[in-house]
Amino acid sequence: MRVVRPKIGLVLSGGGARGLAHVGVLKVLERERIPVDVIAGTSMGAIVGGLYAAGLSAEQIEAEVLKLNWNDVFATRVDRRELSQRRKEQDFDVSPLIEIGVGSDGLKAPLGSVSSRGLESHLRRLTLSARQVKDFDQLPTPFRAVATDMETGQALILKEGDLATALRSSMSVPGVFAPVEVNGHILGDGGLVDNTPVDVARAMGAQRLIVVNLGTPLGKRDTLQTLTGVTSQMINILTEQNVQQSLRTLHPDDVLIAPDLDSLTAADFDRAREIMLRGELQAEALVLRMQDLKVSEAEYAAWQAQRKQRQSAPAPLAFVRFEGSKLTQPEVRSDMLASQPGQVFDLAKAERDVTALAATGDYQRTDYRLVRGPQGEGLVFDLEDKPWGPNYLQMGLDFSADNRGRSVFNLKLVHNRHWLDEHGTEWRNFLRLGTTPTLSSELYRPMDWHLPDGLSGFVAVSGQTLRRTLSYYNDPNGKVTADIDRAETGAALEAGLNWRELGEWRLGWVVDRYRDSPNLTSSQYKLAPGVQRWQEQGWRLHMVFDQLDHAYFPTQGWRLEGKFFQGQHIQHGQDADSDGQSRYLDVQGQFAKSWGMHTLLGYARLALSDGLQPVVPRWGLGGFHQLSGYGPFQVSGPELALFRLGYQVRVTDLALTRGVFLGASVEMGNAWSQPQDVWRGTKRKGFSWYVGADTPFGPVYTALVTSPGVGSTVMLFVGRP
Repeated sequence: MRVVRPKIGLVLSGGGARGLAHVGVLKVLERERIPVDVIAGTSMGAIVGGLYAAGLSAEQIEAEVLKLNWNDVFATRVDRRELSQRRKEQDFDVSPLIEIGVGSDGLKAPLGSVSSRGLESHLRRLTLSARQVKDFDQLPTPFRAVATDMETGQALILKEGDLATALRSSMSVPGVFAPVEVNGHILGDGGLVDNTPVDVARAMGAQRLIVVNLGTPLGKRDTLQTLTGVTSQMINILTEQNVQQSLRTLHPDDVLIAPDLDSLTAADFDRAREIMLRGELQAEALVLRMQDLKVSEAEYAAWQAQRKQRQSAPAPLAFVRFEGSKLTQPEVRSDMLASQPGQVFDLAKAERDVTALAATGDYQRTDYRLVRGPQGEGLVFDLEDKPWGPNYLQMGLDFSADNRGRSVFNLKLVHNRHWLDEHGTEWRNFLRLGTTPTLSSELYRPMDWHLPDGLSGFVAVSGQTLRRTLSYYNDPNGKVTADIDRAETGAALEAGLNWRELGEWRLGWVVDRYRDSPNLTSSQYKLAPGVQRWQEQGWRLHMVFDQLDHAYFPTQGWRLEGKFFQGQHIQHGQDADSDGQSRYLDVQGQFAKSWGMHTLLGYARLALSDGLQPVVPRWGLGGFHQLSGYGPFQVSGPELALFRLGYQVRVTDLALTRGVFLGASVEMGNAWSQPQDVWRGTKRKGFSWYVGADTPFGPVYTALVTSPGVGSTVMLFVGRP
């Protein structure tokens, strides 16, 4: 008489990175020929279980986990090199990691601390074979994911719809990933209400259960000193309560696997291999408890055959469209997509398109789906507007002090208003209060026409006013000759071209007015007395190409920037005005190249000018990495050149930073009076040694800088050096 095999259900609990232990358990089940008939999972358990249910083997899931760069998966935004030049430039003023919205109802914060784009992209790719399956009972292995309805507080069992969206919804960890709206429900992490969904597997008809419970470790006393720590502890307590309630319903013949994950946290994705191994070891220890669930080689081969992924041949896309956005008009950017109607669907192109849409900075979520319509299969880009937009505020700080008594302090505020009209017009405002008060504004309008190779046009009108103090030195190795209070006001009307994510050109008419007011002059001050006023107006060509991976402490990439001005210089005197031609060229470039934790850095700058010149020289060197050891503008002249070679090493991790860096630089350069004198004669030298970190508030440095001409200085500063 043939023994009827019981229907086996696999229950996988949530746990963040700890949930990767499920992969090790699946490896043992496959090795022991124990088939699984239904799967129910929560959070990371839903992701691992859903991928297995879609037809992937344990070995395939393990390979995908090991090749992932988890820093990219949980990055707050796309790689900086993928951003438009407009977005990149702002990184030098304020940190991109802190962004809040502002509206008529006040300030609004983002709903998650990290972007889910990387996670969604991987889930979409790994579930493509199941894209036509809407009923999860029709998957190679029937499956359920558990999420929390954030409005009612009840568990929502996801048993149909889009598989990748269901997996992402179940892992909407509070404070980490933003909730997902599905069919009118705002869905959060399922672990809040049913972290070990035993009841769900039983409802699917499971007669015997294999339950993998990762536990919900509570924090120690020292973690309860902050609001974040207390909030996390509250969530863990509630989660553990529903877990224990589920475990009390297990039958004597059910198998409970509880891997030993002590010392491992939900955030330890960088220890993925170890976590999977621990799951495998614990499952192996319980193999004898599961021997009666084992089947013959022939039966297991038949079970595996019916689980094979059902791949459909790619077909030309019948359509490409956008859904979800109410604030933007993504259709005007359809030409930027690599995926176009009539083309055969290409996974790499679709992922590149999602990245390009995310790089605009307009969306909380960017995803894609292959859907079948009356005309055939098409590609839909799912976009979810940032609920805290379209007015964005970012704040920053510049602070520096040294042992020579010099200090700088500035508070910075950047306002961006996206999508003022259907063309994507933007309005950016910058306010700086402190040592160098500044106010600037720019209205930027993309053009509707586009050129081949990703070239697109724009026009911009801008204005700026600022004040700063320049310490002028008649002899850079001597004492300060005068403090010059310089006021600058300017306006520009420019047209330009963006070249994909590489950079941009601008050509426009600019008018800049200056006023220099000398004060605290010494007897050596030989320049013209009194207030000096002048104006420069003419054509300016500005180009910048930036492929640095980070604005500060870069590890890879390069940046090239150049400005050329040709126009009139008008000197306003006490009795009469004098004018004449003036032009200048300022070109600078840098690169970063890394080998492991070690990075080689290079920088060079050349600035030339002729024609009528301001009384106080146009260019100045001095300050950290700009002839270290000298003070800002201590070396000045109408021509200058600088070369810098640096080295940095990432030495350790630090909370809320990209890590701590040790670095050093050697610099050589000078300022000259005539273009033909550049690089002739004495070269001034500067050296620096520093410890720094890139934080959400900007770069932080402690540095020792020195120059043979002026001696050594110890500096501490935050923000732009």
